Amino acid sequence: MKRLNQDLKTIVNGIQEKKGRNIRVMDLQHCGDTICRYLVICEGNTPTQVNAITRSVGDEMRTKLDTRPLAVEGLRNSLWVAMDYEDIMVHIFVPEWRSFYDLDNLWEDADTTDIPNAE
Repeated sequence: MKRLNQDLKTIVNGIQEKKGRNIRVMDLQHCGDTICRYLVICEGNTPTQVNAITRSVGDEMRTKLDTRPLAVEGLRNSLWVAMDYEDIMVHIFVPEWRSFYDLDNLWEDADTTDIPNAE
């Protein structure tokens, strides 16, 4: 559990480093059969910012925890990027796509923590 908390903090730091906004951490451990324990959802204003946030999260996890994602999908257009860290899935959206896919409400049974936007 300690490692998961460290991973989550490092991911949030990577997001905030590039001014990612509306960060939500969702604990899925009590939601039945799921592919991961946590979802981290955030947004960047543009595809360029989504790409920068993705790179920042990857760099933070690699340099601080020597961890790499199992897979990264969505970099071709960077409207929605998913990073798979096995127990943690990171979803980085442009606002319109986050609203359209509405993962926040799909997992409404999860315990959620909203992280204040870094200024």
